[in-house]
Amino acid sequence: MSKRPITVSVDRLRRKRPDGPPPRRLPADERSCPKCQSHWRADEMRRNLRVCATCGHHFAVGARERLDQFADDGWLELWPELRASDPLQFVDLEPYPDRVERAERAGNNEALVVGELAMGGHECIAAIMDFSYLGGSMGSVVGEKLARAADRCVERGVPMVVLTASGGARMQEGVIALMQMAKTVVAFELMQDAELPVIVVLVHPTTGGVWASFASLGDVTYAEPGALIAFSGPRVIEQTTREKLAPEFGRAETQLLNGQVDAVVDRRELKDRIAKVLGILERPTGLDPAPAVTWAQETAERAASVARGLPERSRRLVSKVLKPEEGA
Repeated sequence: MSKRPITVSVDRLRRKRPDGPPPRRLPADERSCPKCQSHWRADEMRRNLRVCATCGHHFAVGARERLDQFADDGWLELWPELRASDPLQFVDLEPYPDRVERAERAGNNEALVVGELAMGGHECIAAIMDFSYLGGSMGSVVGEKLARAADRCVERGVPMVVLTASGGARMQEGVIALMQMAKTVVAFELMQDAELPVIVVLVHPTTGGVWASFASLGDVTYAEPGALIAFSGPRVIEQTTREKLAPEFGRAETQLLNGQVDAVVDRRELKDRIAKVLGILERPTGLDPAPAVTWAQETAERAASVARGLPERSRRLVSKVLKPEEGA
């Protein structure tokens, strides 16, 4: 950490105004902690996974850097060719294609990056959202990538790790963006039918249609410290209800107390925690089923066989009862 001079003034305690201009403050940048004002070098921030070593504040991280943090030895991006279209020819302050082009120049081609990787020795597919791309909004490409990721997980028999950072559905795509809520829920149901686990990590912020759909449906749900997790942000609710909300409204720690998440996990411990869960939930291969499972299967097969034979047995019983009467 860079050394900073320490200034002590008794004038402030005596409520006296100092003469002259106020002391110069160091300019804030991406390496300046907004919580404790500590300054760090870029290599120190990368080494500490962009977490302030002084107060533990979690800085925003891009999707590709997240994948680098999660992967044991590199990762393979899936479907990078998918691009957002402009079916509604939407224009607000500027045309939608211009917004997309400007967002792509920042480094990503969509708000969701999907990659194949190994985490702690366990193969999985990770779908990571990036808030820097149009606020991590969920459009048609995000829904399509997540649906394809679920299909690939079922095809390969591997779990899926999803990390969310989004302001909600993408308004420039209108109803098409809202349809992705149902599409992503169906993708998670496909994973459930295949008995494959889905681990969801909620980071700051996770709001709107993303939280109202797939982000709240993980088999195991983690959150990073201080993340805002809510359908609507505090400012929107305060403007609507004209009431002041508590400072901890919608934060990860509050959602943990309310049972919405399973644990609040520091980013520096996140990979090991996910890898441990993947090891616990990993489907065993090459093992004989347990005796209890074998007994249950055999019993179910016998019961089904008896049920299939019941109509025939009933007919035989009726024929035996009616034959003496016919002979008389």
